[in-house]
This record gives sequence, C-alpha cells and structure tokens, in this order.
Amino acid sequence: MTMTDLKVSFDEVKKAIRDVPDFPHKGIVFKDITPVLQNPRLFRQIIDHLCDRYSTAKIDAVVAIESRGFFFGTAVAEKLELPFIPVRKKGKLPYHTVQASYDLEYGTDTVEMHKDALKEGQRAVIIDDLVATGGTIKAAAQLVEALGAEVVEMAFVIELAFLNPRDLLEGYRVYSMIQYS
Repeated sequence: MTMTDLKVSFDEVKKAIRDVPDFPHKGIVFKDITPVLQNPRLFRQIIDHLCDRYSTAKIDAVVAIESRGFFFGTAVAEKLELPFIPVRKKGKLPYHTVQASYDLEYGTDTVEMHKDALKEGQRAVIIDDLVATGGTIKAAAQLVEALGAEVVEMAFVIELAFLNPRDLLEGYRVYSMIQYS
C-alpha cells in the first residue's frame, strides 16, 4: 500500500463519526469517534495531517486532554518525536500538579498537569478529539501558561461550532478538521 492509497478526505472521516442520541444525557447527540479509531486508514490520515501541520511549527511538546485526546496526542507526539504531556482530571496524576477549573452546565470541574511537564518559554500544541463549549481546552491552556509555556495552537478533530467554542477561546489559535454548524 502506498501513501497515496492511505489518503482519504475529511468527508470520509466525518461519515465515519457516529451520532449517539441522548448520550450521556437526554437531548445530547454524542459524536462517537470509535468508528474512526477502528479504521487504521482514517486514523492514520488524521495523525499524518496533524503531523504535517506541526512538523515545521517549532513546537516543544504535545499536550492532550484525557481521555480521547490521548489517542491523537500520543500518536502525534511519537511521530514528531516530541514529549507527550497529559492533562487529566483532578486526582489522577501521581506527582505535584498545577490545576485549572472550568464551568460545566451544572457546576465545575478541574484538570491538572504535572508541575514539571513544561518549562518556561517552551511552545506546545494542545490536541483533543472534540471541542464543544471550550471550557476544558481553555483550562488546559491555562495550565500550559501557568508553567510559563506558550500555546501555539489548539487542534481538534471535531468542532461543535454551533456551541460557539471560539468565543471562549478568543485570543488562541484554534484549528479543527471537521466542523458541525
């Protein structure tokens, strides 16, 4: 199989994304990337695309958000030979952490990153599978910045544009492969 055979369009990726109505709550249509992960050709296209995008961006690390962001972030970090930095929910990391909280529909949540994950002046891309309202990714960016590093860009496979996440993420470079309006 040649590299040309591996090329597929974002339309094919979008068609593979499964809608799951009323998950995790009634009235929500969950965008399930599992079928994309089960298709090595589609998954490889996403990783290759992100690697092409960041191969000359002079980044020092790839940051990704628990849990589905890890699928994409670890693959990109490995291929670009960069450190992978996990952002996890509060209490899941074993070492000293920095924390950032963000609003949910009913309450707040907190994410953490190890205090020694990034050094001042380093440049990082933050990757997640999906951006909805933008709260989680903004909290991840605050963690990167709390360590003195720079967020070069936030990258997503899916953006729920109808929820206007870019309003909350104003001032950051945001990239999404697939948008739902």
